[in-house]
Amino acid sequence: MPHFTGQPLILMADAQDWDADTIATVRKYALQNAVEYDGAGQAGSVLGRLLGERADLRGRARDLKELVESEVAAANQLAASEGVEAAHAALAATNPEALQRQKQQKRVGLKELPEAIRGEVVLRFAPNPNGPLTLGHARGVAINSEYAKMYDGKVVLRFDDTDTKVKPPLPEAYDWIEAQYEWLAGRPADIIIRASERMPVYLAHAEQMLSGDFGYVCRCTASDFKQLRDAREVCPCRTRSVEENLADWQAMNDGEIAEGGAVVRVKTDLELPNPALRDWPALRIQHTAHPIVGKAHNVWPLLDFQSAIEDHEQGVTHIVRGKDLMDSTRKQTLLYEHFGWTYPQTLYWGRVKIHEFGGFSTSGMRAAIENGEYSGWDDPRLPTLAALRRRGFDAAALRAFWIDLGLTQKDISISMQTIESFNSSEIDARCERRSFVRGPRLLSLDASGCSGGPGTSISNARHPDGAVEGSRKWELGDGAILIEAADADDTGGSLRLKDYADVDIDAGTSVARVESWSRSDRRAIVHWLPQIMARKARLTRVIGHDLVVEEGMLEGFELVDGAIVQLERVGFARIESLPDDGPVELLFLHG
Repeated sequence: MPHFTGQPLILMADAQDWDADTIATVRKYALQNAVEYDGAGQAGSVLGRLLGERADLRGRARDLKELVESEVAAANQLAASEGVEAAHAALAATNPEALQRQKQQKRVGLKELPEAIRGEVVLRFAPNPNGPLTLGHARGVAINSEYAKMYDGKVVLRFDDTDTKVKPPLPEAYDWIEAQYEWLAGRPADIIIRASERMPVYLAHAEQMLSGDFGYVCRCTASDFKQLRDAREVCPCRTRSVEENLADWQAMNDGEIAEGGAVVRVKTDLELPNPALRDWPALRIQHTAHPIVGKAHNVWPLLDFQSAIEDHEQGVTHIVRGKDLMDSTRKQTLLYEHFGWTYPQTLYWGRVKIHEFGGFSTSGMRAAIENGEYSGWDDPRLPTLAALRRRGFDAAALRAFWIDLGLTQKDISISMQTIESFNSSEIDARCERRSFVRGPRLLSLDASGCSGGPGTSISNARHPDGAVEGSRKWELGDGAILIEAADADDTGGSLRLKDYADVDIDAGTSVARVESWSRSDRRAIVHWLPQIMARKARLTRVIGHDLVVEEGMLEGFELVDGAIVQLERVGFARIESLPDDGPVELLFLHG
């Protein structure tokens, strides 16, 4: 057995005075990695395992780089010079349990909330009501409502509607969002707040900030202040007296100062490394009328201030937000320190890009709808919950997708096919099958050369696995049937009518001659439909940014308006309308 003295393997970690326990833990994972990968251990993998065990070191990941790299190099050198067995023996001598590394198991559900007390957890979902909820919003609804369910907590649905100019609220959107939240969460929000109706609260806190001298009214232009901020120089407005600030504050509220003429800033340390945190703006002047409260106010809070105050007012214990809002957390934490409050626990997620919907924004969609490019917020080409629900996506499936994704901070890109797979799993068992023949060709069955057969009617299962009990009875009538003309061309006229018979179509005729009632060879199976059972239908598909309509004949067995059916060999579709006259309108869901 190779000799192992237990002395540090470290090569060049003099730059940090690490404690013995940290060095030992790094060495354990370096040896473990070298053993697993035949002397080709990787520093990144070792660092990941280390931080998984030692959460206290996560804030020093950059400092650990030299220590980890040197230990990995030493472990790999040991394996190279004396064999992997030597690294194995060294690990067995110090951390034998590390030789039996458990494979990471897939997480089920959401990770636990830090410092969460059952029955006391309060979360919030805070959309801007400048339009209805989108697929991106669905993440916030699903995650927050699921955490509330896990901890017997509450969710505050807060409408962040204090921007009267750039993203003014859409009056109808409030009711839309409440209904869409309830649809996706499976229950209404516990508390519903419109920030625009809470303005006295925010203005009172702003005045308290000015009176306490941890805020001030700044009359500098934006460009002048930026130069001062970036140079870490004090704004001349910062040293004005409380009385002067309160006088300007009154003038702002009275409408005596024009838009852009003044902002209220939060005093912070001008030496902070991040310029965005230095004396950040909390309130500004907007004279544009608000769609809900009109011209009741001339001063409106910016989102970081309004959100921070309201989170405190509602007793929010946990905030789940995008990692792009980490600066918001830092700004709001500084504000909380001024007021003497404790900031909520904060968790982050990375960006998720859906390939098919990469270029949409709520304001962009709103403009496109107003310009007539889309029929409305539920246009099936849009990534709104209204559009997805119209197409037939199930709320439980969308929830399951976002909960399965969890709170990873990685930025990822996925296709709608991933979400569609969750939806298929949710709806398949309750969706009956129907036949839809596109571009139909009329044929006449001829069974004169093949005795036996099912007679004048056949029975098809409502669902192939029996998940939906019962059957669909097809009357064959005079033997006139419909198949897709493309199927006849692609098969050369020799095909099997699904669950019925092998047939040959005589060249140049419309006769389908029955060759066998049971399957006799490997000919292609196609779906079909007795003409007597068929009615005209139109299937609308979303292809790219276009709507494409396919016309055909639909099985007319017990159709229900609004129901989702699985069309044989086509995919899931929702029945949009069942007019007495005219074709059935179908909207394609997915394959």
